[in-house]
Amino acid sequence: MRDSRKLLSAPFLFWAAMFIIIPLCMVFYYGLTDKTGAFTLNNVLAIASPEHRKAFWEAIKLSVVSTVVCLLLAYPLAMILAGMKGNHDSFIILIFILPMWMNFLLRTLAWQTLLEKNGVINSVLAFLHLPALKIINTPTAIVLGMVYNFLPFMVLPIYNVLVKIDSNLISAAKDLGANGAQTFLRVTLPLSTAGVISGITMVFVPALTTFVISQLLGGSKILLIGNIIEQEFTQTNNWHLGSGLSIVLMLFIILNMVLSVVTDKDGEVNAL
Repeated sequence: MRDSRKLLSAPFLFWAAMFIIIPLCMVFYYGLTDKTGAFTLNNVLAIASPEHRKAFWEAIKLSVVSTVVCLLLAYPLAMILAGMKGNHDSFIILIFILPMWMNFLLRTLAWQTLLEKNGVINSVLAFLHLPALKIINTPTAIVLGMVYNFLPFMVLPIYNVLVKIDSNLISAAKDLGANGAQTFLRVTLPLSTAGVISGITMVFVPALTTFVISQLLGGSKILLIGNIIEQEFTQTNNWHLGSGLSIVLMLFIILNMVLSVVTDKDGEVNAL
């Protein structure tokens, strides 16, 4: 039986080795060596240079803004969906998931068509004799693209947690004299913390590392750290520097993974 289980896991192990472990080893090798193959930390410390530091903090700023906007939009929506009965919530969730079946690049290009100078939105505004919107190639356009692409990743974790909250707890809080705000702050919000942190992680990490959204909606005028890494690999062919900067972003991903694990453990304890 054990031998058969090991045999069944062989395709996954091969996939993980070829497309996860080996690429990670290559990133660390190039990031911690120079062109002669000697060990160095200069590629990692290059994040402190003015150009890279500016792009890094710009990426963090836009990622935080996008994450906050997604949270403000997703939490009320998740509460509404959790309070629905029947199949209505499933239908609305399907509407949110449906765009994710489309290619990520096509979704971003659609926003570019909507927001550009002579795009759909400005054409409609011109028809209504209203002033045009100058959003394309600005941080606002990048945030809009991030929110649109990553909002489902915030809605689903929060919804999955809220729908599991025992309604008797809410009723008990109201019976004890708690108003709506007190019930939310002392019962609903604490019980949904795991979903909130999970959603923040699932939105912040891809928003921090993205380069397609900023390249298409920012018009290559707003460089994020993801754009610089992509340019180091594809344009300047400096794999060492690109890998070193990638290692810095990996540290943020690892921190988010640790935070998620700790949150999951807390959720298990609360459930018990």
